[in-house]
Amino acid sequence: MISKSQIQEFSENGAILLKNTFDRDWLHILAEGIEKNRKDPGPYACQYTPQDDEGDFYDDYCNWSRIKEYNNFILNSPAAEIAGCLTKSSEIRIFHEHVLVKEPKTSESTPWHHDQPYYCVDGEQVCSIWLPLDPVPKESGLEFVAGSHLLGKMFMPIKFLTLKDYDYPPGSFDSIPDIDAHRNEHKILSWDMEPGDCIVFHFKTLHSGKGNSHSEIRRRAFSSRWIGDDAVFAERPGETSPPFPELRSFKQGDPMDHPLFPVCWAK
Repeated sequence: MISKSQIQEFSENGAILLKNTFDRDWLHILAEGIEKNRKDPGPYACQYTPQDDEGDFYDDYCNWSRIKEYNNFILNSPAAEIAGCLTKSSEIRIFHEHVLVKEPKTSESTPWHHDQPYYCVDGEQVCSIWLPLDPVPKESGLEFVAGSHLLGKMFMPIKFLTLKDYDYPPGSFDSIPDIDAHRNEHKILSWDMEPGDCIVFHFKTLHSGKGNSHSEIRRRAFSSRWIGDDAVFAERPGETSPPFPELRSFKQGDPMDHPLFPVCWAK
């Protein structure tokens, strides 16, 4: 399913586009799940667009165990195997799912960040699979700083709603560099995407997302987060996202062996 050259590309760049990876049946299943999720949001659902503004940017996560369509995708789609192959893991666990929807005429962008400082996970055999259910032109999609997962740095997480730093002590992590002010100094990856395409990226790869300026096309995306062989529990200097209160007894370096994170694929 995954070639050696694709594994090498993911290893070097920290993000890769995979064309025609998921068939339309999986997209229809996820679309049904997202509509159910929208009508019945979970405890972590968030609305980013002010009530009187055009468009609508919202997200939700950690619902895969209660929404059967998400459950079906995570346990039975090719996603876990893709994650295992690209991270060169012998087994892959689901970490969580994250649904992000930008309706037509949504101006809110997703700021530059990388995910691992938000998470209670350390490790290098980790990735997200970002799967849009709609056509996504470059101007409405994600951008990635190629190779940024290899910088050996962790950047301060920021809140998408306020664009302020997390309530971590100053100096806990490095400040996020101003990528947009120095774009010519970086190799920026972005792609036009069609339904069935996906992007796989490392938890440490810096990325951002534009608003959805299209007047008709939605931008629904289902992002599944996966952890592999070397993933262990990480203590952060404040609350993580997701918070996972069930892990209060875990300590730094503990294996992520918990019913929340079942093994979904193994060699």
